[in-house]
Formats: sequence, structure tokens, C-alpha cells
Amino acid sequence: VQLQASGGGLVEAGGSLKLSCAASGGTLNDHSVAWLRQRPGEEREFVAAIRWADGRTFHVDSVKGRLAISRDRAKKTAYLQMNTLKPEDTAVYYCAVRFGWKVGSGWSSADFGSWGQGTLVTVSS
Repeated sequence: VQLQASGGGLVEAGGSLKLSCAASGGTLNDHSVAWLRQRPGEEREFVAAIRWADGRTFHVDSVKGRLAISRDRAKKTAYLQMNTLKPEDTAVYYCAVRFGWKVGSGWSSADFGSWGQGTLVTVSS
């Protein structure tokens, strides 16, 4: 499966953006798609994941209520709706895919083997 992330840009604090992750070249029925981000000078961190078959989601506590993952099965596209953005949300956002779902809260970048190219989100104060 190949992934193409898009939708990043420059936004003022308090604003919103919606990122897209278009998948091609395979099926996602038994997979989970996630968004991860990498802030300047930091390691890549997990943000949210969605189980493709039934839409089950998991978000890290720090983004709950502001960022939300979703998917459109017909379009084979996952989304990250980002509201009430803060300067600390500035990062390159990546989408990634893995086979199956991970039970529990210990998600990390090591759980994913296929990645999109990343899209830059810059939040100005």
C-alpha cells in the first residue's frame, strides 16, 4: 500500500486544518491507518489510529478533543481533522499503515511499516 499525505499549511493559533491520507495499490480491510507527527528537533510521535474495517479509533490523550482521525472507505482516504490548533502542533505529519490493530495504549512509530511522505503543518502564535 502506498500512502500520500496532503493538506498541511500555515495556520494561526486557534485555527483548523484537515489533513488527508490517500491510499493506493492494495486493500486496507485488515489494516489500521495512523497519523504520527515529528516536531522540529524531536522524535516522531504517534497521534491517532483508525481500524479500517469498523472505524474504531485511538487518540493519544494530548490531542483528544482537538484532533480527530476518520476515514472514507470508498475513497480509501484517512483524515485528521485538527481544531483549536496550538503552536506546539507545528510538525511534519505522516500517515502510516500496519496490519491489524494494536490492543492497548502503547502505540509508537515502530508499529508501522509503510509510510507516506509527510505534510508540514505550521501554527503561528
